[in-house]
Amino acid sequence: MSASVTNVLVLCTGNSARSILGEAIINKLGNGRFRGFSAGSFPKGQVHPGALRLLERHGYPTKGLRSKSWDEFAGTHAPNIDVVVTVCDNAAGEVCPIWPGHPVKAHWGLPDPAAVEGDDVAVDAAFEAAHDALAKRFAKLVELPIIDREVPALAVRQRLQAIHDDLVEDENTNSGNQA
Repeated sequence: MSASVTNVLVLCTGNSARSILGEAIINKLGNGRFRGFSAGSFPKGQVHPGALRLLERHGYPTKGLRSKSWDEFAGTHAPNIDVVVTVCDNAAGEVCPIWPGHPVKAHWGLPDPAAVEGDDVAVDAAFEAAHDALAKRFAKLVELPIIDREVPALAVRQRLQAIHDDLVEDENTNSGNQA
Protein backbone atom coordinates (compact mmCIF):
# COMPACT_ATOMS: atom_id res chain seq x y z
CA MET A 1 0.00 0.00 0.00
CA SER A 2 1.02 3.60 -0.51
CA ALA A 3 2.72 5.39 2.34
CA SER A 4 0.21 8.23 2.75
CA VAL A 5 -2.57 8.06 0.14
CA THR A 6 -4.53 4.97 -0.82
CA ASN A 7 -5.25 4.97 -4.56
CA VAL A 8 -8.54 3.30 -5.49
CA LEU A 9 -9.35 2.36 -9.09
CA VAL A 10 -13.04 1.79 -9.82
CA LEU A 11 -13.64 -0.34 -12.91
CA CYS A 12 -16.62 -0.87 -15.14
CA THR A 13 -16.86 -1.89 -18.76
CA GLY A 14 -17.93 1.47 -20.24
CA ASN A 15 -16.51 3.89 -17.64
CA SER A 16 -19.36 6.31 -18.20
CA ALA A 17 -21.58 5.90 -15.13
CA ARG A 18 -20.95 3.76 -11.99
CA SER A 19 -17.18 3.89 -12.08
CA ILE A 20 -17.24 7.65 -12.71
CA LEU A 21 -19.56 8.07 -9.70
CA GLY A 22 -17.18 5.91 -7.64
CA GLU A 23 -14.19 8.04 -8.59
CA ALA A 24 -15.98 11.24 -7.57
CA ILE A 25 -17.31 9.77 -4.32
CA ILE A 26 -13.89 8.49 -3.23
CA ASN A 27 -12.26 11.81 -3.98
CA LYS A 28 -14.89 13.61 -1.87
CA LEU A 29 -15.02 11.14 1.04
CA GLY A 30 -11.31 10.33 1.04
CA ASN A 31 -10.28 13.64 2.60
CA GLY A 32 -6.83 13.41 1.06
CA ARG A 33 -6.22 9.92 2.48
CA PHE A 34 -7.85 8.20 -0.51
CA ARG A 35 -7.64 9.15 -4.16
CA GLY A 36 -10.15 7.82 -6.65
CA PHE A 37 -9.63 6.90 -10.28
CA SER A 38 -11.92 5.16 -12.75
CA ALA A 39 -11.52 3.30 -16.00
CA GLY A 40 -13.19 0.80 -18.28
CA SER A 41 -12.26 -2.23 -20.33
CA PHE A 42 -14.24 -0.82 -23.29
CA PRO A 43 -14.71 2.87 -22.43
CA LYS A 44 -17.64 4.70 -24.03
CA GLY A 45 -15.48 7.76 -24.61
CA GLN A 46 -17.78 10.13 -22.75
CA VAL A 47 -19.32 10.45 -19.31
CA HIS A 48 -23.05 9.69 -19.26
CA PRO A 49 -25.10 12.92 -18.97
CA GLY A 50 -27.07 11.37 -16.08
CA ALA A 51 -23.84 10.90 -14.13
CA LEU A 52 -22.84 14.52 -14.70
CA ARG A 53 -26.30 15.78 -13.66
CA LEU A 54 -26.14 13.75 -10.45
CA LEU A 55 -22.62 14.86 -9.58
CA GLU A 56 -23.51 18.51 -10.16
CA ARG A 57 -26.71 18.20 -8.06
CA HIS A 58 -24.69 16.76 -5.17
CA GLY A 59 -21.87 19.30 -5.43
CA TYR A 60 -19.11 16.99 -6.68
CA PRO A 61 -16.37 18.47 -8.86
CA THR A 62 -16.75 17.22 -12.44
CA LYS A 63 -13.74 18.91 -14.02
CA GLY A 64 -11.34 16.32 -15.36
CA LEU A 65 -13.79 13.41 -15.27
CA ARG A 66 -13.57 11.43 -18.48
CA SER A 67 -14.21 7.97 -19.82
CA LYS A 68 -10.86 6.20 -20.18
CA SER A 69 -9.31 2.80 -20.73
CA TRP A 70 -7.94 0.72 -17.90
CA ASP A 71 -4.74 0.51 -19.97
CA GLU A 72 -3.85 3.96 -18.61
CA PHE A 73 -3.45 2.37 -15.18
CA ALA A 74 -1.45 -0.68 -16.20
CA GLY A 75 1.63 1.08 -17.54
CA THR A 76 4.84 2.03 -15.82
CA HIS A 77 3.88 5.74 -15.63
CA ALA A 78 0.52 5.05 -13.99
CA PRO A 79 -0.17 5.85 -10.35
CA ASN A 80 0.41 2.91 -8.03
CA ILE A 81 -3.05 1.45 -7.39
CA ASP A 82 -3.73 0.01 -3.93
CA VAL A 83 -7.35 -1.12 -4.34
CA VAL A 84 -9.33 -2.13 -7.44
CA VAL A 85 -13.12 -2.28 -7.15
CA THR A 86 -15.20 -3.59 -10.04
CA VAL A 87 -18.77 -2.28 -10.02
CA CYS A 88 -20.27 -4.20 -12.92
CA ASP A 89 -20.48 -7.90 -13.48
CA ASN A 90 -18.94 -7.71 -16.97
CA ALA A 91 -15.76 -6.04 -15.73
CA ALA A 92 -15.47 -8.50 -12.85
CA GLY A 93 -15.44 -11.43 -15.26
CA GLU A 94 -12.96 -9.96 -17.71
CA VAL A 95 -9.26 -10.66 -17.67
CA CYS A 96 -7.79 -7.55 -16.11
CA PRO A 97 -4.36 -6.18 -16.85
CA ILE A 98 -1.60 -6.91 -14.40
CA TRP A 99 -1.69 -3.95 -12.04
CA PRO A 100 1.65 -2.70 -10.77
CA GLY A 101 1.94 -3.16 -7.01
CA HIS A 102 -0.57 -6.04 -6.82
CA PRO A 103 -3.57 -4.13 -5.45
CA VAL A 104 -6.31 -5.64 -3.32
CA LYS A 105 -9.38 -6.42 -5.46
CA ALA A 106 -13.08 -6.53 -4.66
CA HIS A 107 -16.28 -6.81 -6.69
CA TRP A 108 -19.31 -4.67 -5.88
CA GLY A 109 -21.74 -5.44 -8.71
CA LEU A 110 -24.52 -2.86 -9.00
CA PRO A 111 -27.27 -2.26 -11.59
CA ASP A 112 -26.22 0.00 -14.44
CA PRO A 113 -28.07 3.33 -14.34
CA ALA A 114 -26.88 4.05 -17.89
CA ALA A 115 -29.00 1.13 -19.10
CA VAL A 116 -32.22 2.74 -17.88
CA GLU A 117 -34.41 4.03 -20.68
CA GLY A 118 -36.97 6.77 -20.30
CA ASP A 119 -37.15 10.45 -19.49
CA ASP A 120 -34.65 12.36 -17.37
CA VAL A 121 -36.72 11.68 -14.23
CA ALA A 122 -36.38 7.88 -14.66
CA VAL A 123 -32.69 8.11 -15.56
CA ASP A 124 -31.96 10.48 -12.68
CA ALA A 125 -33.71 8.12 -10.23
CA ALA A 126 -31.49 5.25 -11.41
CA PHE A 127 -28.39 7.38 -10.98
CA GLU A 128 -29.52 8.42 -7.48
CA ALA A 129 -29.91 4.76 -6.52
CA ALA A 130 -26.44 3.92 -7.88
CA HIS A 131 -24.93 6.92 -6.11
CA ASP A 132 -26.56 6.02 -2.80
CA ALA A 133 -25.35 2.42 -3.01
CA LEU A 134 -21.81 3.46 -3.94
CA ALA A 135 -21.65 6.23 -1.34
CA LYS A 136 -22.58 3.77 1.42
CA ARG A 137 -19.89 1.33 0.30
CA PHE A 138 -17.14 3.89 -0.19
CA ALA A 139 -17.95 5.57 3.14
CA LYS A 140 -17.19 2.23 4.79
CA LEU A 141 -14.08 1.71 2.63
CA VAL A 142 -12.51 4.99 3.75
CA GLU A 143 -12.98 3.90 7.38
CA LEU A 144 -10.82 0.79 6.85
CA PRO A 145 -7.17 0.83 7.93
CA ILE A 146 -6.12 -0.05 4.38
CA ILE A 147 -2.85 1.83 4.45
CA ASP A 148 -1.78 0.07 7.64
CA ARG A 149 0.91 -2.36 6.51
CA GLU A 150 0.10 -4.56 9.49
CA VAL A 151 -3.22 -5.60 7.92
CA PRO A 152 -2.66 -8.46 5.45
CA ALA A 153 -3.99 -7.95 1.91
CA LEU A 154 -6.32 -10.96 2.22
CA ALA A 155 -7.93 -9.46 5.33
CA VAL A 156 -8.45 -6.15 3.53
CA ARG A 157 -9.99 -7.97 0.55
CA GLN A 158 -12.34 -9.87 2.86
CA ARG A 159 -13.36 -6.63 4.58
CA LEU A 160 -14.00 -4.93 1.23
CA GLN A 161 -16.18 -7.79 0.05
CA ALA A 162 -18.03 -7.87 3.38
CA ILE A 163 -18.90 -4.17 2.94
CA HIS A 164 -20.74 -4.98 -0.27
CA ASP A 165 -22.27 -8.25 0.90
CA ASP A 166 -23.60 -6.74 4.14
CA LEU A 167 -25.12 -3.75 2.35
CA VAL A 168 -26.71 -5.93 -0.34
CA GLU A 169 -28.31 -8.00 2.43
CA ASP A 170 -29.56 -4.82 4.15
CA GLU A 171 -30.87 -3.40 0.87
CA ASN A 172 -32.67 -6.62 0.05
CA THR A 173 -34.19 -6.81 3.54
CA ASN A 174 -35.34 -3.17 3.40
CA SER A 175 -36.83 -3.49 -0.08
CA GLY A 176 -38.70 -6.61 1.08
CA ASN A 177 -40.15 -4.69 4.02
CA GLN A 178 -41.46 -1.98 1.70
CA ALA A 179 -43.41 -4.35 -0.53
